[in-house]
Amino acid sequence: MVLAVLVASGCAWTPPEAPETPPRPPPPAPAAAEATACVTAPIVTNGSRQRRRIALTFDACTTRKNEYDERVVHTLLETNTPATLFIGGGWAQANPRRLQELAQYPGFELGNHTFSHAHMPQVKEDQRVIDELQRAQRAVYDLTGHIPRYFRPPFGEVDGRVAWLAAQAALTTINFDLPSGDPDGTVTPKRMVDWVLKQASPGGIVVMHMNHKHFPTAAALPAIIKGLRKRGFELVTVGTLLEDTPWPTCQPPHEPERALLAEVMP
Repeated sequence: MVLAVLVASGCAWTPPEAPETPPRPPPPAPAAAEATACVTAPIVTNGSRQRRRIALTFDACTTRKNEYDERVVHTLLETNTPATLFIGGGWAQANPRRLQELAQYPGFELGNHTFSHAHMPQVKEDQRVIDELQRAQRAVYDLTGHIPRYFRPPFGEVDGRVAWLAAQAALTTINFDLPSGDPDGTVTPKRMVDWVLKQASPGGIVVMHMNHKHFPTAAALPAIIKGLRKRGFELVTVGTLLEDTPWPTCQPPHEPERALLAEVMP
């Protein structure tokens, strides 16, 4: 598992210039990159296995209802638990005040969860992939002033092409190695707690949701946090999880291109 470097390029979304700033001439076209042994940007599923750290991540998916389960956030704040929140652009526009409030807490890191929650490997046009990412970047920036560094693919579905395009937009693709199972309608809070605590490992990235009030996430979260800490894990953001590891920047071209699909809790 490896981590993509953030690539500054013409695809990276940047905040608009202030109105009083004179327009700048367009930058020169970048020189053609030299041939390398890499054809895709890596997809991060975990951090260093040498430190007992775990990142709890929460997706705020764009849906028809764009719900918000404030109980999840209250638990994180009450337990002083850092977390990375992957924000859908449509969700952000439907919940502007809530997102602005979340951005005020220093323990929360905001990530990009696309604008419309599309199945990204099925989006065949490269520009549409970029548009999904840039629209979400703009939605988050316009409301909070924060520019996300990390991209969580909807449904955990991603392939090398999508990850590469995200890298061109200055986003590192973050998947996970521990699906909490909270979207599964048969999962109870106790079963979710037992599963996460059993599967937790150093460097792990856990995925949960904060936009479905009928999910067992809010009920399970206090015991998950308590149990992980009792087992000696430090709970951190994705940025902190990855900051002290010298990740390689590429995958070998002979590795087959395939979509990675999030596992479902058995």
